[in-house]
Amino acid sequence: MKNFILASLVSIFLVACGTSVPLNDVPVTDATPTSVATDPGAAGAAGSGVQGGGAGAGNVGDMANQSVAPAVSRLVYFDYDSFVIKPEFQELIAAHARFLRAQPTRRIAIEGHTDERGGREYNLALGQKRAEAVRNALSILGISSNQMEAVSFGEEKPVVTGAEEAAFAKNRRAEIRYP
Repeated sequence: MKNFILASLVSIFLVACGTSVPLNDVPVTDATPTSVATDPGAAGAAGSGVQGGGAGAGNVGDMANQSVAPAVSRLVYFDYDSFVIKPEFQELIAAHARFLRAQPTRRIAIEGHTDERGGREYNLALGQKRAEAVRNALSILGISSNQMEAVSFGEEKPVVTGAEEAAFAKNRRAEIRYP
């Protein structure tokens, strides 16, 4: 009888933790450009950069010769309650894919984050789906799954504090980290 009650409670808990956001609806295309927008301040600081990549243009082929991470933004921003990668971040993801293909021994961690709205479990799941969306996009572009790890921090590591939409938008992100 105890096993039946325990199994019922576990089933109810798992159903309650579910999400209505479909995981398979992540559109990704291979948009391999010849140049990518760079962020001059991003070369030494992980997670720096601006939405969409920053100002200026750099030769992506030069990134393969670097021993450090590519000098492009490492942030992918998401809409509220979404893990769909926006078209403006496809070029950024493609630049990281080219860098990682040129250095197959390099590893990255993709960290998924959310704003503070929603429950803790929901935000952890949504952050994981955001990290997995970036991981899947890189995988489609030829990056080995052995080179990538997707983790979620949910709402635990905000970059901006505040209860206004501008703060929420900065916290809905995935960060590509090069150890």
